[in-house]
Amino acid sequence: MDPQQSGAGPETGRTARKRRTILDAATEVFLQNGYLGASMDEVAAKAAVSKQTVYKQFADKKHLFTEIILGTTAQLMDGFRQVATDLDRATDARQALHDLARALLANLTQPDVLRLRRLVIAEADRFPDISGAWFEHGFHQSLVMLGETLRRLEGRGLLRNLPDPTLAAYQFAGLVMYKPMNQVMFAGTPAGPAAGELESIAGQAVEVFLAAYG
Repeated sequence: MDPQQSGAGPETGRTARKRRTILDAATEVFLQNGYLGASMDEVAAKAAVSKQTVYKQFADKKHLFTEIILGTTAQLMDGFRQVATDLDRATDARQALHDLARALLANLTQPDVLRLRRLVIAEADRFPDISGAWFEHGFHQSLVMLGETLRRLEGRGLLRNLPDPTLAAYQFAGLVMYKPMNQVMFAGTPAGPAAGELESIAGQAVEVFLAAYG
């Protein structure tokens, strides 16, 4: 049966749009107020729907929080899939890794990304299952994917001696992100390094990494 004739199609579309609106509103509320400070009333008001509508879509605040946090893992994986595609096309390991380092610095130091990271960390003890799933299915799997790409670079002779490609991916990410990430996580987003320092961090990270694997 044609869903347009049955009426299921338009209703499904409206429901999906309403759900997306609620998720977007809730994301803002959680990022701004944290889990304890967020209320379903505020989410409903920001989404311009009734509180009953919010509860119809999400059983309670924890379910809403869970969907917001775990929903970001797909975005993280999509970003690393693009990274993997770019690295697979590389003919110069140094340039490709430098481009990767700059992309990581640009993407992972965005204010909304930092706010989400702070939120996940802040609620890790309250909801270890949610934070653990975010780490395992988002961050960790992204670095597993990066490690597989580094292994392919090794197979093409652009890198060498990668007995543990996932560990190598973690090492590369650590070299690139440790200083600027900790700086902005603890001192606040405005305290981040200047563009020139980020470029220097990216270049030095690549050289250290290549000293071991180049």
